[in-house]
Amino acid sequence: QVQLVESGGGLVQPGGSLRLSCAASGGSFSINAMGWYRQAPGSQRVLVASIGTGTDTYYAESVKGRFTISRNNAMRTVYLQMNSLKPEDTAVYYCNSRPIYYSWGQGTQVTVSS
Repeated sequence: QVQLVESGGGLVQPGGSLRLSCAASGGSFSINAMGWYRQAPGSQRVLVASIGTGTDTYYAESVKGRFTISRNNAMRTVYLQMNSLKPEDTAVYYCNSRPIYYSWGQGTQVTVSS
C-alpha cells in the first residue's frame, strides 16, 4: 500500500509562491495518475490539479495559469508549484491518486495572508 507524505506548506503573502512535495513510499506509484487536492475550512476536499502517467495534466479553473503539477517517478514524488497565490488558496493540501486509491496523508497547510 502506498503511503503519502506532503510537505512544503507555510504562510505566504498574496502574490507569493510555494512548492509542495508529496513523497510516496510502498506500492506501485508510477502506474497511477496523481493529484493534488485541497480542503478549506468548512468546505469539501476538491481536486485542484492532476497528472497522468505521461505528461497529461488537468487544472481546476481556479488555479489554471498559476499552479503547475509535475512528477518524478524515479524519486516517487509529485510536486505542485504554486505562484501568484491568493487568500482563497488557503487550505490544507493533500496528494492522492486520481481516482483515489490510497489512504490520505496528513496534508500540508497553506495560508495566504498579508
